[in-house]
Amino acid sequence: MFGLFWSGVTAFPLETELGVAVNICDQLHFVPAGLVDWLRVVHDALVDENARYPFLAYGTDWLAFAHLVLAVLFVGPYRDPVRNKWVLTFGLIACACVPLLALIAGPVRGIPVYWRLIDCSFGVFGALVLWPAYRIARRLERDSA
Repeated sequence: MFGLFWSGVTAFPLETELGVAVNICDQLHFVPAGLVDWLRVVHDALVDENARYPFLAYGTDWLAFAHLVLAVLFVGPYRDPVRNKWVLTFGLIACACVPLLALIAGPVRGIPVYWRLIDCSFGVFGALVLWPAYRIARRLERDSA
């Protein structure tokens, strides 16, 4: 829930956040130059897009909203894991699909390999959190039967 909520809230001010990230990465000498260059390109594109076509950011606003709504969805398993086990299954399926999207759409959109791997990690880490919760819900379901 927290990860989805945080992803949603932080998707609204992307241009500002990315500007801060680029400035911080410029100061840190251990951040690979290729990563800093990529962040700078993305930030420049966001600045240009927001200046010339601000309506495109509306799509990101809806993405942020979807993250917030999905965070609310996971309140169900927190309150009643057996009855809402389907939400955990849904989450695991979504986590499995994250690498598929990153590895298929990433090359089409010109996303660097290391960034695609970062994107894939969100699915992996999400599954690492959801899998134990799913197992607990299954165990509770078996014990109550």
